[in-house]
Amino acid sequence: MNHSDKKNVVIMGGGPAGLGTALMLAKRGWKDITVIEKRPSADCYEPDKSFSYQIDGRGQKLTDLLEITAKLADLSVPNTEFYLTLIQKDGTRKTTKLPIVDSKRKTAYWLPRASFVELLYQEIHQHWQNSIQVLFNTEGVEIKQHVEHLEIITQSQSQEKLSFIPTLLVGCDGLSSIVRETLHQMEGQSHSFEMQKFPSPSSGLKYKILTLPPQFPLSESEGDLAQTTMAYAIRSTFKGRKKAISLGLLPFKNPHRPRTANIITYPDHQIWQLETKEEVKQFLKEAFPQLPLEKIISPEEIARFTSSDGGKFPIPQYCSGLYKIWGKPEDNQGTAVILLGDATHCFPPDIGQGVNSALEDVYQIHEILAATQDNLSQALPRYESLRQPDIKALIRLAQISYPWQYNQDFLQKQLWSLNFFLRLLLNRLFPFLFNPHSFLLIQNHELSYSEILAKSDRTTQVLAILGGLAILTLMVNIIDFFQ
Repeated sequence: MNHSDKKNVVIMGGGPAGLGTALMLAKRGWKDITVIEKRPSADCYEPDKSFSYQIDGRGQKLTDLLEITAKLADLSVPNTEFYLTLIQKDGTRKTTKLPIVDSKRKTAYWLPRASFVELLYQEIHQHWQNSIQVLFNTEGVEIKQHVEHLEIITQSQSQEKLSFIPTLLVGCDGLSSIVRETLHQMEGQSHSFEMQKFPSPSSGLKYKILTLPPQFPLSESEGDLAQTTMAYAIRSTFKGRKKAISLGLLPFKNPHRPRTANIITYPDHQIWQLETKEEVKQFLKEAFPQLPLEKIISPEEIARFTSSDGGKFPIPQYCSGLYKIWGKPEDNQGTAVILLGDATHCFPPDIGQGVNSALEDVYQIHEILAATQDNLSQALPRYESLRQPDIKALIRLAQISYPWQYNQDFLQKQLWSLNFFLRLLLNRLFPFLFNPHSFLLIQNHELSYSEILAKSDRTTQVLAILGGLAILTLMVNIIDFFQ
């Protein structure tokens, strides 16, 4: 093992939160920032992790700070130009524009996760190489506790080990965070760093992703090709909970990147029982006769899809502990630890706030560092006290805002839709008394998650009171009728 190298900052995880934190700290004048990332490169294409992000006004707080929002816009499809084409089982199509309920909110931008990560990395490569180094093909394998500091042991793919003694350790390494798990083990009887889990109708749904050519053919007609910037929802001929399926494609700006089709179903769906590429090919051929699948999906992609385990939507969860301090890190005689992003709050993608809440985490710690003159012993406790209520509210919002959008239950989805449009109508008629649905409120980046949940709960209370009064009035009328 190489000798210990005293680094100012070690960031575990080179995703949006990790690279965003590195850039934020560098912009604040911090030096010797090391990002540890197990992927081989920033632009590495991972089919089962080829998510699309919608970076809204909340996430743009950080991109504005880093002065990269214009670059983000150049790589993205704006939500103001979001068009969806629905392709039915018989091949008929209908294109609609995504409605913008609040035209005053900031334009949000759609782009693949890989494009956003690459944008952040290129910013490091072009402007901050003297302050930030990113170690790819490397992961944290152990965190050792000493009296007044922590020691981070990393290992590269070539088995080379490095040891770091950071002043600041940032856990941006996701739901399976080694940083959070180490803090949990060190806490003993305390449960501050243990994830608290909450039920959601979308938790446990499984997904797989089919990789398609950038401009794949939609039919046998020559020139009938998919538009890169168009979203698609393609329905199958199958019916029934365990067999019906859809392909969902979000828009891309880059016409050369492969398209990704999401398949989201129950864990007991028939597609998860298929074991051979021949079975998968036959299933897809029968499901989507309106598509020339032979021209769209290669044998190699069928084989990859068949062997892939896919993924599963997580349970909404968070931990109450967001930081820990050893020694005096402000005097370079200790280690401060902070958790950001999925390492401290994680939930299904129903409300589109995974990346935006993580970027807001980074922006908020920036604001607090600015207010405390980068004194970690002051900044981190203040961050936890300010951010923790929002994280709790965020998890609750993930449970209630739009968990039925995957057609798990027809009746529940209809009840959700009724509630949504009732609140929207009442808000327009009586804005002083009713708020819109929380799914719409979330899109207002000027409101904190706590404020959004409070507004939603107040409207629920008013509706409950009015409903109770209506029932009481009805009962009184019934009694008067029979008397």
